[in-house]
Amino acid sequence: MEFLEGFPENVVAVSAKGKVTKSDYEAILIPAAERAFQKHGKIRFYYRMGSEFLGLEPGAAWEDFKVGISHWQGWERVAVVTDVEWIRHAAGAFAFLMPAQVRAFPVSQEAEARGWITGS
Repeated sequence: MEFLEGFPENVVAVSAKGKVTKSDYEAILIPAAERAFQKHGKIRFYYRMGSEFLGLEPGAAWEDFKVGISHWQGWERVAVVTDVEWIRHAAGAFAFLMPAQVRAFPVSQEAEARGWITGS
């Protein structure tokens, strides 16, 4: 995982490359989200999984679930940018469970996704 530049402070923006592991969540994503929650209360999350993305290890999926639940009311918007069909479908299918606005975008609409996550 690597952080993406050009986003406001209340947006945690990452790009997943290769196989995403539990360690990636523990060392990179969770600390960044915790800092953002402490500073802003409510945050937005931009998650890009482009052609370099090879999948999630089960431990990473569990960490994703845990961070989402632990700050249930703190999520304002979530943008998932990927051409991986099952991830886009899962984001759409579970969006109704989250108090945040959740949208999935194909990589070809990355500019639209950036506009949506940073917009009012």
